[in-house]
Amino acid sequence: MSVVRLVQFTDPHLFGGEDETLRGVRTLPALERTLAHARARDWPPDAVLLTGDLVQDDPGGYAHIGRLFGTLGVPVLCLPGNHDEPRAMRRALSGAPFVLGGHFDLGPWRIVLLDSCVPGSAGGRLGEDQLELLDRALSGAPERHGLVCLHHHPVSMSSRWLDEVGLENADDFFAVIDRHRNVRAVLWGHVHQGFDALRRSVRLLATPSTCAQFLPRSDEFAVDPRPPGYRTLELRPDGTLDTEIVWLDSCAAGSSHSACSAA
Repeated sequence: MSVVRLVQFTDPHLFGGEDETLRGVRTLPALERTLAHARARDWPPDAVLLTGDLVQDDPGGYAHIGRLFGTLGVPVLCLPGNHDEPRAMRRALSGAPFVLGGHFDLGPWRIVLLDSCVPGSAGGRLGEDQLELLDRALSGAPERHGLVCLHHHPVSMSSRWLDEVGLENADDFFAVIDRHRNVRAVLWGHVHQGFDALRRSVRLLATPSTCAQFLPRSDEFAVDPRPPGYRTLELRPDGTLDTEIVWLDSCAAGSSHSACSAA
């Protein structure tokens, strides 16, 4: 495997039914269109990433996840968001091709899946068990390039209301990251917008939702009219990566493409 190819979908906020909406968007049809768009481009990837808020507090939505992603023929790597129901999620997505939490190796890369959820809270925190999982996953394969995934953002999004519900113990998270020289990127959902930055040579990436978006750099909650989106990633053997945010309505928003060395 020369280049590891991933597609990330995040924050679909599904319900048990087919017509429920979030911020004016019918979430199931939006996810179906987003997945169809990705499958019409450069398919299949080596794995799919689902980075939280798969449902909107409705465990019935996991049946849609199983139906849409269960027959793709590639691993589907999942982690929970604050609107997920972790026990129901584990029950519904317990078998192949779904992988919930832990780590997963593809070629020379190790993908780490963390649970940053706090019951009853929109914000996130990594418990000691998750910090230890991260440390073990990175130290256990120092020869592999690390892609670390979680739901909550560990850095400021320059948005007051959104930063109040980010990762509470980001300092603890980065203390683990900084101990390991093999981390190449950190990837999250939750923020319903794109983000791309570098921190000490580690790429920091956030991805738009498959339904509604949040207006960037807004102190108060506000909806961004941009359409559904998803992210593609190409992870190279040398530890660099190429990534693109793909928006469904190319006339309205186009795509956002960037290549960067994170070694």
